[in-house]
Amino acid sequence: MLFDMDGTLVDSEKVWEVGLSELAAHHGRPLSPQARRDMVGTNMADSMRILHADLGLPLTREAMHDSVVWLEERVKELLRAGVPWRPGARELLAALRAEGVPLALVTATHRHLVDVALLTIGAEHFDAVVAGDEVDETKPHPMPYLTAAKLVGAEARDCVAVEDSPNGIRSARAAGCAVLAVPCEVELDPEGVTLIGSLLDVDVDYLRKLVA
Repeated sequence: MLFDMDGTLVDSEKVWEVGLSELAAHHGRPLSPQARRDMVGTNMADSMRILHADLGLPLTREAMHDSVVWLEERVKELLRAGVPWRPGARELLAALRAEGVPLALVTATHRHLVDVALLTIGAEHFDAVVAGDEVDETKPHPMPYLTAAKLVGAEARDCVAVEDSPNGIRSARAAGCAVLAVPCEVELDPEGVTLIGSLLDVDVDYLRKLVA
């Protein structure tokens, strides 16, 4: 089992919402709702390009680097305060661990922020973690999910990936995973995935059937 983090296991998209809104205010301009939606599930570089274009800020590497540093420090502060679980996520992780199912966390978030979020989620749940700055290509490229499958000793086609974003779904599907899609901040296309309303709706047997 391969799990995305933000918006899938924990409701950290709202943490990013606060950080991004405050970053926009720091630059003296409001972030548009469309730009925020476009950022969901993207890597940091793409998010900063979207934000800078939306706010009319310079698209230089230096300018965007400064925004990344500001944002990540603020988000780290917010994550340290704790982040709420998505419905059913904690219980599902516990059930999978009890059954001895190998688990990996696959996220576009950088490792130093993932480590803070894991104080809430529990690093002990996962046999492997693939962070956004630990692979050469990030979502929607298949590399994160291919890497995670290898780390847990499985073929991607034998894994279920749980995702909440279009980019994450594209990544997992391109890797060959069965995809369980659980919407959080944006609507998801049901084509090629198993779309559910909440992780409360699934159990271990349900997940096993997705790759049977």
